[in-house]
Amino acid sequence: MSRRALLLAALALGAARAAAHEPARPEFGEELVVEGHYQDRVGTSDAASAGSFTRQLVEDRPLLRPGEVLELVPGLVITQHSGAGKANQYYLRGFDLDHGTDFQTNLDGVPLNLRTHAHGQGYTDLNFLIPELVSRVDYWKGPYDASRGDFASAGGADLHYAEALPSNVLDLTGGTYGYGRALLAGTQHLLGGHLTYAGELMYEDGPWVRPDAYRRWNGVLRYGHDLGSGELAVTAMAYDGRWNGTDQIPQGAVAQGRVGRFGSLDPTTGGSSHRYSLSVNLEQEVGPGRLQAVAYAVRYDLDLFSDFTYFLEHPDTGDQFEQHDDRWTCGASASWRVAGEVAGLPAEARLGGEARQDRLRPVGLYRTDARRRLATTRQDDVDETSGGVYAEAGLRPRPWLRAVAGVRWDAYGFDVRSSDPRNSGQATAGRASPKASLVFGPWARTELFLNGGFGFHSNDARGVTTHVDPVGGGDVRPVTPLVRTRGAELGVRNDLLPGVQTSLALWVLALDSELVFTGDAGTTEPSRPSRREGVEWSARWQPVRWLLLDLDVALSRARFTSPPGPTDDHPGDHVPGSIESAVSAGASIHQLGPWSASVFLRYFGPRPLVEDDAVRSPASALLNAQLGYRVAAPLLLTLDVFNVLDARVDDVAYFYSSRVSPGAAASGDVHFHPAEPRSARLTASLTF
Repeated sequence: MSRRALLLAALALGAARAAAHEPARPEFGEELVVEGHYQDRVGTSDAASAGSFTRQLVEDRPLLRPGEVLELVPGLVITQHSGAGKANQYYLRGFDLDHGTDFQTNLDGVPLNLRTHAHGQGYTDLNFLIPELVSRVDYWKGPYDASRGDFASAGGADLHYAEALPSNVLDLTGGTYGYGRALLAGTQHLLGGHLTYAGELMYEDGPWVRPDAYRRWNGVLRYGHDLGSGELAVTAMAYDGRWNGTDQIPQGAVAQGRVGRFGSLDPTTGGSSHRYSLSVNLEQEVGPGRLQAVAYAVRYDLDLFSDFTYFLEHPDTGDQFEQHDDRWTCGASASWRVAGEVAGLPAEARLGGEARQDRLRPVGLYRTDARRRLATTRQDDVDETSGGVYAEAGLRPRPWLRAVAGVRWDAYGFDVRSSDPRNSGQATAGRASPKASLVFGPWARTELFLNGGFGFHSNDARGVTTHVDPVGGGDVRPVTPLVRTRGAELGVRNDLLPGVQTSLALWVLALDSELVFTGDAGTTEPSRPSRREGVEWSARWQPVRWLLLDLDVALSRARFTSPPGPTDDHPGDHVPGSIESAVSAGASIHQLGPWSASVFLRYFGPRPLVEDDAVRSPASALLNAQLGYRVAAPLLLTLDVFNVLDARVDDVAYFYSSRVSPGAAASGDVHFHPAEPRSARLTASLTF
């Protein structure tokens, strides 16, 4: 354990001893009632694959990275293929979602997917997330909900920060590989409302030969005021992160001893990112219904230096490149829900709309050497504006039948001003998305679900107007702005047995095109229509109040549905990187006297890396554990151990060509990023 980690742990224990005999102060704000780890019982959703989990589950699971809060969504796998400050890699329902495409993520109504992003469409960076503030996460799968638009075809999650914390807290953490973290958070009464605050400082090196040196500071201020029949909340957030990168490396270079498993072939990669936001949330009774609305403004900046092919394209200077993203995102959304009767039958209706604009000044791709710019591949100023409206109605014509139908309309406007005038232009597009669900039951605490709907994901604005390849100079065709998706699901949910909840879902999802804008190359990577299908099973068993056992199994199949092109290197119908199997299992002991403990196993199955399935990634299994002991009323000690068995497995794997040195031959190889070896973190948490 490093000196920094030992110092933080010593400070935590010293502060704890000083306060161990002081009475705890009264708790401020709204009381948080813990109702277990999950809230997905019969009668709580319109699909078997939708549900919620609570703050208690987040507390009881060891989290290596902030984004792993989302790995508590059944079937979702979170990995990393570069430095700690880069957005995570996501896998779900037969998708390699890259950094967020087709998985919609929101925090208190503010969208987190960044469109026309320098590194990848839908880029979702959760490094600013403070897990201790998360009160609830609502998740869903498939395009069945009229309120969900762009990026929601595979699924999504709504994260919610607590309106008020039950007590003030000081967390001090020290761990292996130079890990240190300090968090101060709490709630105070102010001007008739409550002010919730949190401040975080963090540093870590990781196991890499060239340390990550990831340092971040993070802050949240939220003021909430009761309006009688509703509440108004204003939230400000600020995040700054800087890191060194350790990109994926070829297996052949490791086998030949050119680079170690935790080494890098370019020691100058890395990046920095900043995010500042202000949002206003309103919940209020309006007429016979209830209004929920949010308005937001987000200032975001990223400088990312990467090198995946080393000397393949430029043997003299190397292939390092910089991606720069500098933007404002502003928008608002609102929904109004009303319940009543139609012809004497219980009914409910929901109306909503949203508007958003992203102004990028600029978004750019540059050739670099040791973070020094050599040339501009492309640089663009982009305005991307969108609006959507939706209506949804639910009716219960029989006590055992509930029908829900809805439709949404989305319109987009793209305005690109490129460094190459031939790639400048304007375009508009619109898309209607009908959706419907039938819920049968409950009978014997069992519900049956039938869901179907249309969805879409937007393509990068630059791909919509590009006519000339910025790298090769050849002609390219602009891409479809909004790609249609179609999905259906058959599911069942049951909680007949005391303490047991189970759900089973059979699903299918088709995409008109796998077209994506490749930020690493500055152009659009065309692909074919595809179809995904699979099965998901989740089970929870709480035999006693303090013990939870859970199991999630997800199996999927992804295939292209049209023949390969004449230039495909590996003709076949497999979708490269598509997840085929994921299993997670956990056991949590919550507040058994002064003790708490949990173990969590995640299995990430093998995947095709090329279209003909000739090259596959290996499977991986990771076991994490947590042990907590409450020393006194205000003091909790928690030990998290990651990769308990020290498994030598990969986080991600890709197959492509690279050249490891100027004189070497170019070759295709599996490039991998290793999972971190066994590590430990000790946290002293003091409430006051």
